[in-house]
Amino acid sequence: MSKLDVGVLVGLKAEPDPEIKKVADLGLKSCQICTWNIALCTDSTGEKLTAACATHDVGVSTFWAGYSGPAVWNFLEGPSTIGLVPEKYRDTRVGELKEAATWAAKHGLPSITTHVGFLPEDPNDPLYGGTVDALKDVVSHCDELGIEFWFETGQETPVTLLRTIERIGLDNMGINLDTANVILYGKGNPVDSLDVFGSYVKDLHLKDGFYPTTGDHLGKQVPLGKGKVDFKAVVSRLKELGYTGPLTLERECGDAADEIADLRECIAMLEPLR
Repeated sequence: MSKLDVGVLVGLKAEPDPEIKKVADLGLKSCQICTWNIALCTDSTGEKLTAACATHDVGVSTFWAGYSGPAVWNFLEGPSTIGLVPEKYRDTRVGELKEAATWAAKHGLPSITTHVGFLPEDPNDPLYGGTVDALKDVVSHCDELGIEFWFETGQETPVTLLRTIERIGLDNMGINLDTANVILYGKGNPVDSLDVFGSYVKDLHLKDGFYPTTGDHLGKQVPLGKGKVDFKAVVSRLKELGYTGPLTLERECGDAADEIADLRECIAMLEPLR
């Protein structure tokens, strides 16, 4: 088996070249592109991104697409603000995600990824049915464009995510497994989660952290290797499942000035697992 690529999440900018060059300067050939500002999804930005990727020999595994409106990352306000679950923001965000998918497809990106919100565990909850319908609209649009839609893990239990994929019932869905999020939200752990939805995992956000210690706030995120995630077991299980995607790093903690040094340390840590 060939080695898995290591990648990194970087931001979409109006001038993408510096971000893509950063990926190449780290010795990597894979990245995810992320923005919460759909206004950046212009033809000019897409053309510049394509050119930068060609210049630096870097591929984009997915476009991580955010959306407008509030998104509060805790247990109290998160359910009413994140993703497509809140009815107040649902229609607008469906339109924005479809716009993101159209942009991604036009510029050769293979998928879009996002947080869909605190999916209700009760399939009879009225919010659940409406969310599934909204997701099916977005996923169908992606399918028509010839790209995939990936769910980022976090706010939902693994079985709820699997149920949702089954309810939508299309073939172009995948999962971006955030190894810390399932822990930070107290929803499980990434190794056991693979027993539930492992066949759908297409990419990763490699992060680390601890379980919540209060009922109101997420667990604490920490640098790779300092928390609860067993990265060796995660990658080993993924390989057993036939995973061939990248090992994508998402750096969310630490000082900005230390970013490159931290990423280099993480890349070295992942080398034996590739």
